[in-house]
Amino acid sequence: MSVSFDLARTLATVVEEGTLDAAARRLHITPSAVSQRIRALEDQLGRVVLVRSKPVRTTEAGDAVVRLARQLALLEHDALAAMGAEGGSVASVPLAVNADSLATWFLPPLARVAARRAVVFDLHRDDQDFTAGLLESGTVMAAVTSRETPVAGCRVRRLGVLRYEAVATAGFAARWFTSSADADADAGADAAPDVDAAVLVDADALAVAPVVDFDRRDDLQTRWLARRGVAAAAPPRHRVPASQDFATAIELGLGWGLLPGFQSAAGLATGALVRLGDDPVDVPLFWQQWNLTSPLLDEIADEIVDEGRRVLAR
Repeated sequence: MSVSFDLARTLATVVEEGTLDAAARRLHITPSAVSQRIRALEDQLGRVVLVRSKPVRTTEAGDAVVRLARQLALLEHDALAAMGAEGGSVASVPLAVNADSLATWFLPPLARVAARRAVVFDLHRDDQDFTAGLLESGTVMAAVTSRETPVAGCRVRRLGVLRYEAVATAGFAARWFTSSADADADAGADAAPDVDAAVLVDADALAVAPVVDFDRRDDLQTRWLARRGVAAAAPPRHRVPASQDFATAIELGLGWGLLPGFQSAAGLATGALVRLGDDPVDVPLFWQQWNLTSPLLDEIADEIVDEGRRVLAR
C-alpha cells in the first residue's frame, strides 16, 4: 500500500478549508474533482478518510493521512530551501498555543523567524490542557501544552511556568471582601489605615462574589476556590473568551480572576489591582513538536523555547 502525495495534499487542503467547495477554489479545480480525489484516496487505502459534514472532519485514518501530507510538505520546503530552489514558495506551519501565551510572550519569537524565513503561521488557540490533542490528530506540527508526556511521534522540551495570581480591582475587593485594615478597625486598633493592607477572603464571601472565567473549560478559578472549600457552582460567573478581554473585564471590576504576571504586574504596581491571596497557581508549559528532522521546525522551536525560558518562571 502507498499513499499518493497529491491525494494526501488534497485531503489536507479540504480539512484546512473546511469544505470541498473552498478546497476546490484554493486548488483551482472543481468541487467534483476534489470529491473524486478523496474517493480515489479512500479506494487506494480501503478506508474512509473524510466525513462530509459541515465543516468536514477526518476519521482516524484521515488524521494519519493529513499528518503525512503536512510532514511531506515541510520536508519538501526544507529540501528546496537547502538547494536554494524554493523560489516564491512559502511554508505554512500550523501551531497550537494557549490563549494567555498567545496574548503575552508567544508572538515575538515567531516574528523573528518570519523576518528570516519564507513562512506563515496557522495558529490554533486552545487551552493548554487540550493543545496536545491537536498534535495527536495531526492538525498542528507543534504545540505549547501542559502535557509533559510526549505525544506519540513527538519530542518535548520544557518552557517554564506560567504563574497566575488571584486579583481584583481595589473597588471590587472593598465591596466584596474584608481588608486587614478593616479587621484592625473592628478590633479597636487606632493605627492609621494601611494602604497596602492585605485582602482577607473567606469561603462565604467567595461563594457570592462574581468571578470571571475564560470559558467553560477554564478551571483555574475553580481550582483556586477549591483550596478554600468553595463549591464550583456557588459563585456567579462571567465568561470572557479572549485573553486580553478577560484581563480587561477584571480591570473594570466585573469580577475577580487569576491573571498571569504579564497582565497583572502594572495594575498591582499602581494599586489598581490587589491580590486576593498569596498562593499562586502555577501551570508548567512544554513545547511538543513532531519528531521530524526539519531545519525550519527546529528553528521555530529554538526561538520559542529560548523565549519561554527567558520570560516564564523557572
